[in-house]
Amino acid sequence: MSRIAFLFPGQGAQHVGMGKTIAEQYPAAARLYEQANDILGYNLAKLCFEGPADELDSTVISQPAIFVTSLAALEKLRADSPDVVLACEMAAGLSLGEYTALVFSGALSFEDGLRTVQQRGQAMQDAADATPSGMVSMLLLEIPQVEEICEQARGDCTLQIANYLCPGNTVVSGDNAACELAAELADAAGGRAVPLAVAGAFHTSLMEPADQRLAEALASVDIKAPEIPVYSNVDAETHSEPAELKDILVRQVVSPVRWEDSVRTMLAAGINEFYEIGPGKVLTGLLKRIARKTPCTTVNDS
Repeated sequence: MSRIAFLFPGQGAQHVGMGKTIAEQYPAAARLYEQANDILGYNLAKLCFEGPADELDSTVISQPAIFVTSLAALEKLRADSPDVVLACEMAAGLSLGEYTALVFSGALSFEDGLRTVQQRGQAMQDAADATPSGMVSMLLLEIPQVEEICEQARGDCTLQIANYLCPGNTVVSGDNAACELAAELADAAGGRAVPLAVAGAFHTSLMEPADQRLAEALASVDIKAPEIPVYSNVDAETHSEPAELKDILVRQVVSPVRWEDSVRTMLAAGINEFYEIGPGKVLTGLLKRIARKTPCTTVNDS
């Protein structure tokens, strides 16, 4: 018997053209983009469907874009396979995707979720602009090796593990100089370093101005207990108290993403089938490194 969980992607999954086909074929998806245009005060649909890529890739645009496009893909699944949606027992989202998961779970309304994501993206962009910083994927290395590289490369800078994604894929985040040295050390250790196309050092202390602004934004948001468990990036656990959920979302901005732990916890709870809902196939790829034989159906944005 299938026990199903949904996974929602985070920043970096965006691409020009995402959501266009879904919006054309599914009226409920098209309505989400129309609502988003009104809430945000600009034409998000046009940016998703037509670009330009450099604008869509900016943190302040890409976060609302992925959030809305993922929920549009959910409407596609709801129309085509309503039984799958009803059967979903758990959910998780990578960083930004945690907001999408909370909307799906009934904890957040679409409007509140989108407004908060918009403010989150702007706050994170501003924090990134204040300090030249970035993120680097460290591939083919064990976590103790990555921790040692961070110790060696940090110096007087900020450098720490930001994403525990899957075996052999750990992301470090910090000041540009430290990231560059870490990349050199990773190559020397037999790994492979891939700089990520992001605005700054997400999920580190360099985002502290953003977490304060996010706390202010969330103060007036109505959050309810989720109708299904949603696994948090911060601790790979579920939370039901509204105040606790707000605190977790604020902490998420400056805390490492424990994605592998979240997936393994769902597997241990009996989940044996996943759906990745939203643009791209990043989470499906990560799942193959965590639990190769566990099926994952991609419900993408086209």
